Amino acid sequence: MSWDDCTLGDVVTLKRGHDLPNAKRVAGTVPVVSSSGFTGLHNEAKAKPPGVVTGRYGTIGEVFYVTEPFWPLNTALYAIDFHGNDPRFVSYFLRNQLKDYQSNKAAVPGVDRNVLHKFPVRCTDSQTQKRIVSVLSAYDDLIENNRRRIGLLEEAARLLFREWFIHFRFPGHEQVKIIDGVPEGWKQHTFGCLFDFSGGFAFKSSTYTDDGRFSVVTIKNVHDAEFVPECPSRVDEIPQKMKTRCRLSTGDILLSLTGNVGRACVVFGENYLLNQRVAKVVGKEGISDQFAYWTFSNSDTQKQLENLAYGVAQLNLSPVKLSERPFVRPSQHLMDDFTDITEPIFEQLIKINLYTQELTKARDLLLSCLMDGRLEI
Repeated sequence: MSWDDCTLGDVVTLKRGHDLPNAKRVAGTVPVVSSSGFTGLHNEAKAKPPGVVTGRYGTIGEVFYVTEPFWPLNTALYAIDFHGNDPRFVSYFLRNQLKDYQSNKAAVPGVDRNVLHKFPVRCTDSQTQKRIVSVLSAYDDLIENNRRRIGLLEEAARLLFREWFIHFRFPGHEQVKIIDGVPEGWKQHTFGCLFDFSGGFAFKSSTYTDDGRFSVVTIKNVHDAEFVPECPSRVDEIPQKMKTRCRLSTGDILLSLTGNVGRACVVFGENYLLNQRVAKVVGKEGISDQFAYWTFSNSDTQKQLENLAYGVAQLNLSPVKLSERPFVRPSQHLMDDFTDITEPIFEQLIKINLYTQELTKARDLLLSCLMDGRLEI
């Protein structure tokens, strides 16, 4: 096994993606890939597989491997020539190279492909590339399988929530009267009567360190039904003025208050601290974590919260306005029945996410060792 000095442009040639405003998208089956990954579908492809896509600006350091015809957006760079190298190896190779670029150039808003092409790197022969891919792809296949399982579990619970609490098709609904538009026994309340929305702490960037003990969870960690465990911002100590509610634990429910507002996810892992513009949702008496989570992770609630948001350049959701939003509280026995069914699903989601996190850490450690020749295979 040998590693030779070259430039990144000798390994792969990158090209800027193509503009595709939402207004010009046509329903289809072609994935649209941006700097942050898959962002919708279109009826036309601009690139053939296999594809490797990375962020040109915005999300820098993420790399996506595509196995079908796709449309790379203008926020991204995509590979147009692999120069005889294994495409999937190139995706791992690029991820490893841009990881360093991201940490060293964090203040730079974007990357120039011409600059990237000149990066001094070391690359190995095709046989070693294939062996590296066989090792790393085994981890990726397990991770992808876990994500599919998570998606199926989420969808099952979400459909049950919609059937019972939105369409009113709960067990025995045929015998229940509808009074003023809601089933008998359900009460008109507000979100604030059922849930507490605890805001995070205003951390100062001057306190951040590269390898601090505690990870600071920001709006970037809260995706739609997905908690992103990687936190660039870390601190060594818990601020004295920070309230204990801002220390997160596995199973805590978060809600985004800025940008892509109204997105909910479940925390998995420890040593996380909550930053501002993200709320921790806690159910009040009689409200389970399961009912709280699937209340805020379904599309109907998300649309309501988007309509509550304000702002032009960036949407913001006020916890006060959120608490005042009308909400019908179902009967307690029905919420208890829902909890009994979804609690095992909730626990399984956390278990799979923790396992996926460990797989990801192991893969990334192997990636680093394999790509600099420390580990021979």
